[in-house]
Amino acid sequence: MDELIANPYVALVIALLVAAVVGTLIHRSGRIVLARLSAPVPIAQTVLQKMSVPAGYALPLLLMQLVLRGAPDDLRGIDPLRHVCAVLLIIAITWLLLRVVSGLARGITDRHPLNVIDNLNARRIHTQTNVLMRTAMVVIVLFGLSAVLMTFPSARTLGASLLASAGVAGIVLGMAAKPVFGNLIAGVQIALTQPIRVDDVLIVEGEWGWVEEITGTYVVMRLWDRRRLIVPLQWFIEHPFQNWTRTSASIIGSVFWWVDYRMPLEPLRAELRRLCEEVPKWWDSDVVVLQVVDSGLESMQLRALVSARNSPDCWDLRCHVREGIVRFVQRDYPEFLPRLRAEMSALPGEENAARPLPPASAPLD
Repeated sequence: MDELIANPYVALVIALLVAAVVGTLIHRSGRIVLARLSAPVPIAQTVLQKMSVPAGYALPLLLMQLVLRGAPDDLRGIDPLRHVCAVLLIIAITWLLLRVVSGLARGITDRHPLNVIDNLNARRIHTQTNVLMRTAMVVIVLFGLSAVLMTFPSARTLGASLLASAGVAGIVLGMAAKPVFGNLIAGVQIALTQPIRVDDVLIVEGEWGWVEEITGTYVVMRLWDRRRLIVPLQWFIEHPFQNWTRTSASIIGSVFWWVDYRMPLEPLRAELRRLCEEVPKWWDSDVVVLQVVDSGLESMQLRALVSARNSPDCWDLRCHVREGIVRFVQRDYPEFLPRLRAEMSALPGEENAARPLPPASAPLD
């Protein structure tokens, strides 16, 4: 038995198993202790939950790597084993950092739900958190991939050889990666300046919809008819667009009609207010106005302005008001609907033709 333990390979395997067990025990006990300490802080709890699984791999791999580093250098096969363990450790640490960032973002967004009436501040925080989280994840993955590649001697040699042509290669790589880095930089700009936020109502290229998701490279808009419009982040930096919820979700909508000049306006104003008051789920009790905005040859144009808490409610309110006013005019003032007027007159030299004919005389004898 002593001779078996004296074998360097057996001793190495035993030391690796012990390191793995010790790392697992440290992870489990540390998770229990940290869970109790983080109980008053919801964000810390979320981060611990997210990082629990990758930490369960990273801690044993770290102790195993320390054991391999302490093994004799002349041991056969020790270098490939160290290399494999180092690569796995880098992958585990990268995974751990990704889960930490994801946990932080999840904890922050959970404290600011979007399903409230006034969610302007929540939308601002969601936008900043999600964009910065995805940008940080991209950076972490790039560093992790670079660290893995640097463990290969051939990759370091290739990098040194590429430095000789760094000028041309840099230009080509910069031109090829311009859309990617442009969108990443645009994402940081959007997170800091916030021209758009999650759940904002936008008009983009004539399409009306809500911002459903902001990724590291593009924005997903949920259109009113359930389509999805995918727009690159850089587009929002370089082009104008409409944001209906920039400072508030409330909005004013307009409805137009054409009526005869003899139509009295006060009954219409009273009916307009009644129509708004009967739907308090859409009207926010702020704006209700009826105005004459145009006058043509045959009729005048009326415009109603009504306000709502958000754009979907405004659309429903406008349709309700439009239908109600049309029904009111049809029922109570049908003679004042728009109509065409014409006057018949005789052309010059045709006066007799325009006059009525005399009654027929008695037949001659």
